[in-house]
Amino acid sequence: MMPLSRRGVLLIGVAVPVAAQPPPTAWQFFSEDQARLVAAMVERLIPADDAHPGAIAAGVPNYIDRQLAGAHGAGARLFRQGPHKPGLPQQGYQLPHTPAELYRAGLAAMAEHVRTAYGRPFEDLDPRLQDDILGRVETGETVFEAIPSAVFFETLLANTIEGFFCDPIHGGNRDMAGWRMLGFPGGYAGYTELVGRHNLDLRQEPRGIAENMARPHGPGHHR
Repeated sequence: MMPLSRRGVLLIGVAVPVAAQPPPTAWQFFSEDQARLVAAMVERLIPADDAHPGAIAAGVPNYIDRQLAGAHGAGARLFRQGPHKPGLPQQGYQLPHTPAELYRAGLAAMAEHVRTAYGRPFEDLDPRLQDDILGRVETGETVFEAIPSAVFFETLLANTIEGFFCDPIHGGNRDMAGWRMLGFPGGYAGYTELVGRHNLDLRQEPRGIAENMARPHGPGHHR
């Protein structure tokens, strides 16, 4: 997949028509309507193509849902005492909202904006129109009352990338789709048997934290 850009929206891959519905799951944070909206948006950020699955198949909505339902969603590591003033881009996140609060406000604003403007949910719109909508949210051209729309987009994009390439133990990167796309073997616990060996064509199945816990030794290791 090659990165593309349309109105500033990050697209990884060439879009092909897909049903923008998340796989059946028991949502911990999202309502069913919110899950459908999130799934449709992240699928436009990382759409499926003929060679690789997109964000939905890789479990990105599930990853985001789990993160928002846990300590991250509650802002466990955020300093939130203020003062809360507009900051410079290099100063990072400056809002008083927890990630969960940001998503609640952003998803409500997004759903209301799309229904008012187009009379249908985001997930029912043509993909090119979806891209145009996301592009205007990214630039801040579309204004949300409760939060800056550009901050919501930036957060969604970052979480989408995380969910596509994270270790599968966190709920995303289902079947290690992101790692397989890159040819990344995963976080093997050790490569000591390969030290000193060079110019190897190292091709092996990716392995994550769960696999390392069951088999803590490096590739090719024999007890």
